[in-house]
Amino acid sequence: MRNIPLALTYDDVLIIPKRSSLTSRSEANTKTRLTKKINLNIPIVSANMDTVSESEMAIALARLGGISFIHRFMSIEDNVEEIKRVKRAQNFIVADPYTIEASATIGEAKKFIAAHGVSGLLVADSNKKLKGILSKRDFVFVKDDSQTVEQTMTPREKLVVGDRNTSFVQAKEKMIQNKIEKLPLVDENDNIVGLITADDIKNLIEYPLANVDSDGRLIVGGSVGVHGDYLERAQALVKAGVDVLVVDIAHGHSEMMFNAIKKIREVCGDVQIIAGNIATAEAARDLCEAGVDALKVGVGPGTICITRLVTGCGVPQLTAVLSVAEVAKQYGVPVIADGGIQKSGDIVKAIGAGADTVMLGGLLAGTKESPGQIMNRGDKKYKVCRGSASFAVAQRRQAVSQEGKNLNEVVPEGVESVVLYKGPVAELIGQLVGGVKSGMSYTNSRTISDLQNNVDFMQITSAGARESGAHDLIDVK
Repeated sequence: MRNIPLALTYDDVLIIPKRSSLTSRSEANTKTRLTKKINLNIPIVSANMDTVSESEMAIALARLGGISFIHRFMSIEDNVEEIKRVKRAQNFIVADPYTIEASATIGEAKKFIAAHGVSGLLVADSNKKLKGILSKRDFVFVKDDSQTVEQTMTPREKLVVGDRNTSFVQAKEKMIQNKIEKLPLVDENDNIVGLITADDIKNLIEYPLANVDSDGRLIVGGSVGVHGDYLERAQALVKAGVDVLVVDIAHGHSEMMFNAIKKIREVCGDVQIIAGNIATAEAARDLCEAGVDALKVGVGPGTICITRLVTGCGVPQLTAVLSVAEVAKQYGVPVIADGGIQKSGDIVKAIGAGADTVMLGGLLAGTKESPGQIMNRGDKKYKVCRGSASFAVAQRRQAVSQEGKNLNEVVPEGVESVVLYKGPVAELIGQLVGGVKSGMSYTNSRTISDLQNNVDFMQITSAGARESGAHDLIDVK
């Protein structure tokens, strides 16, 4: 008779509290590793789902200390633009600011500004020589869109500028003194070499935990598959400035994954590569040997995932994380626990099991920054949430890429539904991170590494699980 092992998920266990030297949860430091070379200030990553992660979510989460992986269910051109939006949202210096020629019309300028999500444009000739600045306030009352930019802009002779050596402190002083919001940087020939904005200075002050690259730009991840245009997409995203790629397929322990990793390395060099999804120690060892920079763990635990029901395959998430993390640690490879997170306590358990970060999907899908419209049903608000293996995403993939299958052959492993609207993501992340820090204080953990080493689990019964939540209350509705 076969020996069938027991596997557990987050609700099957509790963490045993320990004597703690922390006097406040504020003493807990949530800085952690995403990949071998990339660190985060909070252990939270948003999933590469089309109802979760596009540029708006990526900007917000990176500013809060996490990172987003922008989904791939769009054209390569749109995917590149999403990455660029994140990279332009915040900088020490905008090295290649958007420009427009003086002969362009106000109508053309309005379309450009709206398409790229900026508040104004530098006006330059074809050689990038500065001619002026066009801001929204310059044309807000212009009724004739055929009027030229040159007729409306603030001309060069009235501009305050800096040079490539201008520091942030000097830029701030010039902006305050001259009551301006943009400081163009030019060389001795008036050629544009950069731009510093008041928003960038403000962001540095308002978001001290923001994760940025060496140029002060917010970090962002991108997603690719293993079929069709994945190599072209990977190259385009790297060229656009993406910091890390996740090769994301439902069953990551497959020859398709190993082949994709090898080819991506050949065309993209040393870009950080995350592979997933997996759920076993054997898969972890094989992928670590293949040279990946992080592992994504989770087969079937997601809010809208039905892989386990459709295929009969999967591993309960706590056991999966424990198994993968034990092997990954030997190779110095970080682990992302993807799926099954419903509350902050689950994040503490995932990290205690060995994960370095957690990936959230359904939990973030109802926030203001997630893609999609807010729907009203009665007195409540909702947003759509769907899995990357759902039928709706299969239709979208067929429409925008070479990965599309005959829809009659699609066997969905995810569903589409709605989730309650949760408001700004910052409020939700604040609650989750606060809960993680509290869990760290209960286990005498000042760092994420401490938490990984200090946690001892105990199994609980269904009665223990019921006791863990609110109970024995009178419903007065």
